[in-house]
Amino acid sequence: MKTTFTKNPDAAGQLVEKAYEIAKEAYAALGVSSDKAIKDVLAIPISIHCWQGDDVVGFEGADTLSGGGILTTGNYPGRARNGNELRSDAEFAFSLIPGKKRFSLHSFYAETNGKKVGRNEIQPEHFSAWMNWSKKKKIHLDFNPSLFAHPMADSGYTIASADPKIRKFWIDHLKACRRIASAFGQNQGSPAVDNIWIADGSKDYPADRLSPRQRLRDALDEILSVKYLKETITDTVESKLFGIGSEAYVVGSHEFYMGYATQKQIKLCLDTGHFHPSETIADKISAMLLFVPGLLIHFSRGLRWDSDHVAVFSDEMRTACQEIKRSGEINKIDFALDYFDASINRIAAWVIGSRSLRKALLEAYLEPTRLLVDAEKKGKNHERLALLEECKTLPFGAVWDKLCHNAGSPVSTSWLADVNSYEEKVLSQRK
Repeated sequence: MKTTFTKNPDAAGQLVEKAYEIAKEAYAALGVSSDKAIKDVLAIPISIHCWQGDDVVGFEGADTLSGGGILTTGNYPGRARNGNELRSDAEFAFSLIPGKKRFSLHSFYAETNGKKVGRNEIQPEHFSAWMNWSKKKKIHLDFNPSLFAHPMADSGYTIASADPKIRKFWIDHLKACRRIASAFGQNQGSPAVDNIWIADGSKDYPADRLSPRQRLRDALDEILSVKYLKETITDTVESKLFGIGSEAYVVGSHEFYMGYATQKQIKLCLDTGHFHPSETIADKISAMLLFVPGLLIHFSRGLRWDSDHVAVFSDEMRTACQEIKRSGEINKIDFALDYFDASINRIAAWVIGSRSLRKALLEAYLEPTRLLVDAEKKGKNHERLALLEECKTLPFGAVWDKLCHNAGSPVSTSWLADVNSYEEKVLSQRK
């Protein structure tokens, strides 16, 4: 039973409770406490990415994203143009998203009061407005170096470049980013994830694949040699299969970072859009948890060659969340979103992706995993299969509505009216 949309809040609340009682009994019959599942899932932080709010433009004076293996398309009205607008939009989006949230920044969202500051020179004080906002709103921050959309990245290579001047510039940038992330962590009392992704690669097949990877390894060694308290920063590295301008060869491949993260014992980022279109990350999760201290999961949605469509409640997202829940290693996982779509309302894009991920986590936590494992251990794989099939038609939607209701978040599609009102009153005024 699923609650239908109604404009009467009291009536909607009654419908939620009525439907939930039926669903609760259905899950209890399989040994699953839906009350506990809701409580546990609401407590899982999801790091929401700032760059969906402004099409990955940043605050360096650019009007559009330029270069670096990524591309944003569309011109839907209302893009955030400065820090105040971006923070305001994020706060509104947060009000429509149930559960614990974080906010992830790229380095070129520094606010320098009009002063030109090189990316290799940015300091924590250039993010003081973000840190003050973070503390006031009790929203923890994460961080990302920005090794794209910059003249020093025009060659297609940054820290893997053969040019010592280019390489030093970006090494200094990454060192500055770790310093800023650590400052975030100290300010908020929770480690800030500092995720390193580079677009370095070649449009056509290179003759020398090894040398750039040697330079990347050596650069990372230098960057990570600076030690910070683990209570302030979590270092992660992120791979990609290919990008625009790096179709044939990416220096920071999955195999490279898998080896590097294992050797250095740092977290590995798995982005759902950064692998072959027919490849999913679900099976990689349990494999990598044996060798690295944890994982950062970026939820995106790949379509053909593009990796950055709005994340939805897809089979890939659902199976990834199932694997994480089944592993019992939820404390080793950081959940984040990473996509950008300028063709639709940007706040709606945040809300859809965030609610979809929270929904997938809830479904995973409602699974009767103990019964599935017991059947498997007894060699009764027919029972395991039967249980999995029955789970598909359990009244999951009613539990999701209850989760939203408990969190004070809109139920069903009622949030769309709020987004439309915000667009009319706020976004449409931005010219």
